Amino acid sequence: MKQLNRLKVVLVEKNRSGKWLAEQLGKDPATISRWCSNSIQPSIETMAQIAEILNIDVRELLNKSK
Repeated sequence: MKQLNRLKVVLVEKNRSGKWLAEQLGKDPATISRWCSNSIQPSIETMAQIAEILNIDVRELLNKSK
């Protein structure tokens, strides 16, 4: 499976947990876990919201493609 997002890495860099992000977004922690493992992907709108919460550019949440 292709790793599309860097959410797990960014959360570690920001010293935040998936549970914390779930609380900020009003989502189930299991959903955040699935995003972090790249088994499912958040919507573009949700990625923008995550970037805003983490105070980063949304592009930092995405793996570069060739």
